[in-house]
Amino acid sequence: MPIATRHGGSVSIDLKTQHPITARRVQVQDDMHFWVMRCLQKTPDISQRQLAKELGISLGSVNYCLQALMDKGWVKVQNFSKSTHKLGYVYLLTPSGIAEKSGLTRRFLSRKIDEYEVLKVEIENLKAEMPVERGAVV
Repeated sequence: MPIATRHGGSVSIDLKTQHPITARRVQVQDDMHFWVMRCLQKTPDISQRQLAKELGISLGSVNYCLQALMDKGWVKVQNFSKSTHKLGYVYLLTPSGIAEKSGLTRRFLSRKIDEYEVLKVEIENLKAEMPVERGAVV
């Protein structure tokens, strides 16, 4: 899983060898980058306030994340405030941003599939523990 270096590049780390808190922080950051980039790809002219509302996070968190994505070169911003269409800002994924979003999507999906498998087993175990009631449908 890549993490950013001081100069905007990325290095690969193995979350299994990291401290659990560090690994969780990297996952949360990856998820935030994934969701923000996904929204920007669908709606490049979305405002930071709208993005915060859609994702259920603070405006400050959106601003911080966007700045990080721009620093890494994954998102660029264009200002159209002088345009007659009054779009304001447009956030565009760069070619490296599109490639990184693809990797984030793969990791996100893999993690969700793993979570699903664990939940499926847990549900089956809970069902097995429940007493059978007449006429009950589970």
